[in-house]
Amino acid sequence: MLALAGTVPAATQGILQHVDIGSPEMTSAEMTRGDVEAAIAAATASRPADFTGKKLSGLDLSRLDLSGAILRAARLNKTNLSDAKLDRAILDQAWLVEADLSRASLKGASAFAAQMQRARLDGTDLSDARVAADLTGARLVGAILAGAKLGADMKNQSMGLMRAVLRSSNLECAILHGADLSRVDLEFASLKNADLSNASLRGAALGGAALIGVIIVGTDFLGTDLASARLVAPIGLEAAKNFDKALNLDRLLRE
Repeated sequence: MLALAGTVPAATQGILQHVDIGSPEMTSAEMTRGDVEAAIAAATASRPADFTGKKLSGLDLSRLDLSGAILRAARLNKTNLSDAKLDRAILDQAWLVEADLSRASLKGASAFAAQMQRARLDGTDLSDARVAADLTGARLVGAILAGAKLGADMKNQSMGLMRAVLRSSNLECAILHGADLSRVDLEFASLKNADLSNASLRGAALGGAALIGVIIVGTDFLGTDLASARLVAPIGLEAAKNFDKALNLDRLLRE
């Protein structure tokens, strides 16, 4: 079973239930912070630091500059990456369960089919990043996701519907201006005071989500499922797109 951890097919989002996250394979580290720093120092523009498949769980990698690093299928469960720089880093199929990425910079990074359940990303900058990861229960308070691509790319779904899963996540005060959230799972998420201006929520699932004080100027709601979502004091509702074409409007809770 654990042999699958580094080579998980993209279609298997939600595989956490099938993996022993408490096993040594998922909780240990085969490198020290010093080893990681040495690899960073030896990296060049043409040969970035490569940590593909490395076990780095539980390490303190805070404040390190991992810009452009390759962390594909790396184990970073409960790793401290707070205030780290991960711009343009490759985190595809990486394991970041309960990792701390608070205030980290991941501008233009790629986290495709990554496992980031219950991760902390408060104040994290994910501008223009590609995030088709499972972020169930994650904290993204004040996170910046302007222009981020979290939605499903329907032209490239050969291995199943891959998009961000943000069920029960905390996105309060997050900046999602111009973000692609099409078909994203945001059920029971808290979007209190979030900026969703000009974002696409086409086909997204927001059942039970808290939309309190959200900015939705130019936000596209075509096919968005709003069943049992709470819409309270939204800003710019009259300027939202296709709100009348959202699903289950009769079950939307307005206060």
